[in-house]
Amino acid sequence: MKPKTISQTTRALVSLLMLSMIMLFMPFQTVASRSSISLPGCPDSCAGVDIPYPFGFGPKCAKSAGFELSCKEFDSTGLYASEWLNGTHAPFLFDDTPVLKIIIPQGRVYVYKSIISTCSNTTTSPKSNTPNGRWNLSGTPYRINQYMNILTFIGCDMIANVTFGNETNMSLQGGCSTTGCYSWDIYGDYWNGTPCGHGCCQTYVPEGINYYHFTLQQNNSNNCGYAELAEENFNYDDKITSEDNLSKQQTVVTLDWIIGTESCATAKTNNKCMKDGAPDQSYSCTSDNSVCVNSTNGPGHYCLCSDGYEGNPYVLGGCVLIPIHCAFGALRVRNPRLCQVYLAVLIVGLSTGFCAFPSYFAVRKRIELLEKRKQEKLKQKFFNQNKGFLLQQRIKNSDEDATQRMRIFTLDELEKATNKFDNSLILGQGGHGEVYKGILSDQRVVAIKRSKKIDQAEIEQFINEVVILSEVNHRNVVKIYGCCLETEVPLLVYEFISNGTLSKHLHAEPCSLTWRHRLGIALESARAIAYLHSSASISIFHRDIKSDNILLDDYFTAKVSDFGTSRSVEIDQTGITTCVQGTFGYLDPEYFYSRRLTPKSDVYSFGVIIAELLTRKKPLSSTLSEYGGLVLYFTRAVRENRLFDILDPQIAMNEAQRKELEAVANLAEMCVRRNVEERPTMKEVEVELEILWRKSNQQHEHPSTDQNLEEKPFLLHDLTPGNDTARQYSFEQELPSSFTFRR
Repeated sequence: MKPKTISQTTRALVSLLMLSMIMLFMPFQTVASRSSISLPGCPDSCAGVDIPYPFGFGPKCAKSAGFELSCKEFDSTGLYASEWLNGTHAPFLFDDTPVLKIIIPQGRVYVYKSIISTCSNTTTSPKSNTPNGRWNLSGTPYRINQYMNILTFIGCDMIANVTFGNETNMSLQGGCSTTGCYSWDIYGDYWNGTPCGHGCCQTYVPEGINYYHFTLQQNNSNNCGYAELAEENFNYDDKITSEDNLSKQQTVVTLDWIIGTESCATAKTNNKCMKDGAPDQSYSCTSDNSVCVNSTNGPGHYCLCSDGYEGNPYVLGGCVLIPIHCAFGALRVRNPRLCQVYLAVLIVGLSTGFCAFPSYFAVRKRIELLEKRKQEKLKQKFFNQNKGFLLQQRIKNSDEDATQRMRIFTLDELEKATNKFDNSLILGQGGHGEVYKGILSDQRVVAIKRSKKIDQAEIEQFINEVVILSEVNHRNVVKIYGCCLETEVPLLVYEFISNGTLSKHLHAEPCSLTWRHRLGIALESARAIAYLHSSASISIFHRDIKSDNILLDDYFTAKVSDFGTSRSVEIDQTGITTCVQGTFGYLDPEYFYSRRLTPKSDVYSFGVIIAELLTRKKPLSSTLSEYGGLVLYFTRAVRENRLFDILDPQIAMNEAQRKELEAVANLAEMCVRRNVEERPTMKEVEVELEILWRKSNQQHEHPSTDQNLEEKPFLLHDLTPGNDTARQYSFEQELPSSFTFRR
């Protein structure tokens, strides 16, 4: 008998014994009948798929046209998850979109979406602008779920450009590019559980989106290109063996739906209005014991049953009490036959339970021992798979200080620190994984990063970067305490920074950051990035500099964090060609199009942060969509001498800060220039911010002293050794002259 089977058997015996004992003294549980999920007289299923109201077949059974479904014949050929549907019929949305499942409590619907193919017979020119490369759900109750879906593009040597939008005409740009490859590279990686190896790239879906359009441009017209929107963790089966088969497939997509575009507060107000003596029907939480919930994916609301109730909140009487208990004595009086059956089951259960009880503890102990051995073997497997011995050797060969800072944790230690990764301890989560707050046995408070699955080919690079970060020692870089290798994906342990992200403080109302706070944060962040580029034992390109990755402590000291996408290079290496990774809005356009990662890529991202500090506007937002984003909006204002029209009013009011603001704005404008050669280095940025900070302190301490920012009291040549001195001097000469805005 297998251990799992033994465990299930013993648990069943003990459960039967305990149930028998409980039944002697506790009330008997009745089974409640299923509440109605559809309107009276309306079908409530199609091909085994439940169809709850507001969905329905035809206008009389659905709340509105957007929720109307049709039940018709369905060809399941080419579906990865056809087992979700029974028979030859299926429910359809918009007459062309098969529906797999509708979930009321989460406000979600799962549908099929076809894979788009650009294959054609032409070989004379690159293919682009695929005719079916769009999906428009505008004017419907549906939005694309931003957490569960991802756009994937498959093809060799291809650029994908994506435009996202919604009813407010917000236009967000995204995209990615793939490297040159052979067709077997795609299949070798893509169907072996690593869906973005060679010939593949992915981009995430922003919040509140119900429209996208993409174009694919391939440099080699002989290759096919494919695009799909699918659940991020979608599992592919073994049916995919050729490009021809791929073009016939469909994937699963998760949509969020809302019952109304207004907030709950507005919807409840509408419900109080009277029309011909009857309540306004725009408020859709019809059932008693139902509540209204605001959507987390754009404006609007949906309904849920109250705690302790289940069912459909959109129909009268739809929310029913979760099954309750009635007294056994009442059953004996009202239903003697049922009581006889109950007593017979009780006697059999007690007899079986008492017979099995003596052997339970011995079997249970054996099972626990086998399960413990199994877990230990699994931990050892992951430890070896994650190059644990290699990391141990690298740490041993590192300097003594690094060894003291860095250690390898066991999984048990981190599970105790996080109460087995309790969801209530999640500090943040995103496309790369979750970060948990934990308390180690030595009472240190830490942040533990649990990433999503990564390619095994990247494990050795991961180990290399862990060792590098363990040797990084800078007060403005978040310290890494160690890692755990006993899980499929390694866990990273960082120091805990208590005051949240720069983005949280900068975009809160009211903003708690004064101009001196912002200038200090900019300087400290520049120090950290410059250190990574040129002062660490090996150059590190961060690749995802953004306000969400700059943490603040209780004294507003800046700490650069999240090195999940960072790359290390030799100290004299000027750049590397690699896959494009980063966050749109902060992403260097030259890096995006050329895939050439250089230190100036981080400089561009840092320039966006300075613009964000000055304006308190996010890099991509609906209010700036007509300008093409924050960078174009900001640089245009600087060059047209309109800086003070776009500054955050909180820092623009002080006339004494005017020259400081102009100087920092000009520095930001240099950082985000399209031509990489025209951007300063991070060391030069650090030097100029240091000068501004010292002059600001002098004015703060001696306000009567006339400090003219166009005078240079000192030159920091010694901060940039070697050949950088001449470049630094020319840059220092250039910056003061730029205080008067160019036209």
